[in-house]
Amino acid sequence: MPPKKRNSGTTQSKELKSAESASTDKKESPKLTHRDKDAEFVTLCKSLHVTDLVCDRAWTLWKTVQDSMNEIDSEKRVWGACLFVSGADMDVACFTLTQVLKAVSLNVMQFVDLVRKLDVNMDTISTKVNSALTRLEKKYNVTLALYQRFEKTCKKIFALVSDDQERETMRSCWTMFLLAKGRALQMEDDLVISFQLLLCTLESFIKRCPPDLLQPLYKSAISKVQSPPTRTSRRNQSKAKFRPPEPEVDLQLLKTLCEENECNAEEVKNVYQTSFSTFLDSLDFSRSSDFPQANDLNQQYEEHYLKSRDIDGRLFFDGDETVLLPKVEISQVERTPKKNLPDEDVLIPPQTPIRAAMTSIQQLRGDLTSSGDQPSTNLATYFKNCTVDPTQAVLKRLETLGQAFSQRFGQAVGPRCVVLGWQRFKLGVRLYYKVMEAMLKSPYDFDSSKLLNDSTFHTSLLACALEVVMATYGESSFKTGGYNHGGGDPVETDVCFPWILDVVNLAAFDFYKVIESFIKAEPTLSKDIVKHLETCENLIMERIAWRTDSPLFELLTQEHEGGAAEQVETPASFSQPLQHNHTAADLYLSPMRPGLRVLPSPDSPATPSSQAASQPPAQPAGQTPHHPKSNSLSLFYKKLYRLAYTRLKILCSYLLSSHPELEPIIWTLFQHTLQHEHELMRDRHLDQLMMSAMYAICKVKSVDLRFKTIVTAYKNMPNTNQETFKHVLITEGHYDSIIVFYNQVFMQKLKTNILQYASTRPPTLSPIPQIPRSPYKFPNSPLRVPGSNNVYISPLKSPRMSPGIMTPRSRMLVSIGESFGLSNRFQKINQMVNSSDRSFKRTLDLGSTPKPLKRLRFDVDGQDEADGSKSGGDSTLIQKLAEMSK
Repeated sequence: MPPKKRNSGTTQSKELKSAESASTDKKESPKLTHRDKDAEFVTLCKSLHVTDLVCDRAWTLWKTVQDSMNEIDSEKRVWGACLFVSGADMDVACFTLTQVLKAVSLNVMQFVDLVRKLDVNMDTISTKVNSALTRLEKKYNVTLALYQRFEKTCKKIFALVSDDQERETMRSCWTMFLLAKGRALQMEDDLVISFQLLLCTLESFIKRCPPDLLQPLYKSAISKVQSPPTRTSRRNQSKAKFRPPEPEVDLQLLKTLCEENECNAEEVKNVYQTSFSTFLDSLDFSRSSDFPQANDLNQQYEEHYLKSRDIDGRLFFDGDETVLLPKVEISQVERTPKKNLPDEDVLIPPQTPIRAAMTSIQQLRGDLTSSGDQPSTNLATYFKNCTVDPTQAVLKRLETLGQAFSQRFGQAVGPRCVVLGWQRFKLGVRLYYKVMEAMLKSPYDFDSSKLLNDSTFHTSLLACALEVVMATYGESSFKTGGYNHGGGDPVETDVCFPWILDVVNLAAFDFYKVIESFIKAEPTLSKDIVKHLETCENLIMERIAWRTDSPLFELLTQEHEGGAAEQVETPASFSQPLQHNHTAADLYLSPMRPGLRVLPSPDSPATPSSQAASQPPAQPAGQTPHHPKSNSLSLFYKKLYRLAYTRLKILCSYLLSSHPELEPIIWTLFQHTLQHEHELMRDRHLDQLMMSAMYAICKVKSVDLRFKTIVTAYKNMPNTNQETFKHVLITEGHYDSIIVFYNQVFMQKLKTNILQYASTRPPTLSPIPQIPRSPYKFPNSPLRVPGSNNVYISPLKSPRMSPGIMTPRSRMLVSIGESFGLSNRFQKINQMVNSSDRSFKRTLDLGSTPKPLKRLRFDVDGQDEADGSKSGGDSTLIQKLAEMSK
């Protein structure tokens, strides 16, 4: 039966309220008195100094959720969660997080989980509260990682003495670090800069320690200093007061600390000189040879902590149960990877967050060692050979965007961090030049002169390089699903993608064009960075490219008005493999209006621009002239359809496993909407149409599936955010829940089409897109040789990481088994592997960026571990390997 407007408009609206209507209901509730509340609840409110308004709202929330909460969650704990939600929603700071944790006897992670459990009807936790909760969770994880490293490092620094003097020194050092982090950084969840500040703090304490309090390594590091920290004598104080104070930093000691902690000494030195020295001056501590007074540090940090209404970081040092993880979890995080012993199946645990971050930064900096801040000789030659030399335009653009990036970085991270922003930008410029040169060496023919004079291409390439740098330093992540809410804070403190697009004033659709070419041109990118860029691409396709001011809508309009094709991408092409041999030129020089260039038929896969003729071919007699399509739009829709179907398939597996016949029907409606009703995507999210299509088809097929059930399952999907179903555009400037969008927009627009699926002659089903292995996942993965006895081969890499900076994991993977001889043998192996028939294979330039052998494993019984099969005989490749090893 088709959905009825009366039912869907009333009954369904009760099923899922909007955030706005829910808050309105709460405001209109009659005023409560303390006599209406439980006496213990009132006592809890008084102990936390809660205002009457917050108290009333929290009690109302408790009455709403109490029936749905588990018995294991005591009333008092749920009351604490309700008070936190109410205070955050109303922007009323009555208590700190630590105070409420103490009051209800929960640790941070238990409390976060409890707050999220309150969202039983999907209308309890607002976007503001969820954002605040996510920020607290991330800040807690960063502080925990920092404390674990601090404790580990201090054991290597301080010697044990009888009077526990080292313990008191450590306490003062940790408190001073917390204070420095709070004053120097607006983004206190920035792991890398926070860790660098921690090293600065340790340096300032170590050099003031008596020798008997230090381990030999650090005692000797101080003794190597040629001259002690300079101090101004009383006789010269009057003359020196007009000189700008120079930061007292023991460079040898700082270098030792950095080497022991796998951190770049130059970066830490810059953090010291720009941020930490200013902090020391604020304490009047920079010229003192004594330790700071513990009471003074405690008092100043107490003021900061109470003002921030956050977690009391000193509790980490005290081992307080509200902040520490269970010992089992801590031991898992701190374990060092071990080499597998014979006859043992030892799983390698993940690296600690700090070690992983430092390793990623070292790898990036190592990969860019040979790249300069200026175009290389080869790149300069490319520029000079252009019809119009772009050199000056490139340099001017970099100067302008460098100023914008560093200033915005400083505004977001901390007022003294502009210099650090310049450091990030310079790394980005090196990567930008490196990737550009690699792109120009592409085997495909294209107009490099035109591409190098395309401002959008340059800005996109630079933005992608900067995003890689930001992601490597952990400053751009997707903890909040790509949404930047701000949590009501007027100060910009989130540099997560798409922040970079706003900084360089670039449309997301233009940024998407460079991502795949960037990854193919830079084979040294780590798997985590490749995955990060893939997530950026997905965010663009599912939401950001559909903003009103996006050039995507202009392209769609031109496609239809120019008579290019009635469909942006034909369903017939779904079953064809997605080609990945296009270049950046194919997308950036693709026609913006009909008639500029003839491209392949929409029924065929995208091909390189070199195969496109400059003049339209002759049309067969009696056939309507076919105008060209935009390469960038065609590829965008190919990828969009595959992303859309992949996400739908996941959601169907959660909800409709007993009705597998519905998946292709839902997909047909979903695909029809994207193809013919793309205006529904304007300022909306792909998943909003997906959930609406699922609900519509289940409704007409009489399958009982409520929207509440859909969004509950949706929350468990990867890379999702509650704003997707709580904050949906209804009309211009008005947002409501997904159910309101379905009733008032989606169903009204597609009612006729939806009803067809209930008729005896439903629409023809859309073909299912072919979902290949991601083109972004194969470059660094070891390959199992077909027909082999568990032989895995990776492309040969250059030994860019010296043994001194390798992690235990990378040390273990460098060489396993007997020596195989000279590197040219590995080159021959690579040639054979690369020539194998793998549709998803990525072209590798073995001459420019070689890679190390990662894994070469053998199974003694000849059984393949992946599929359990045994080889019937040696393959040609195995025979050649045997010949080469003789």
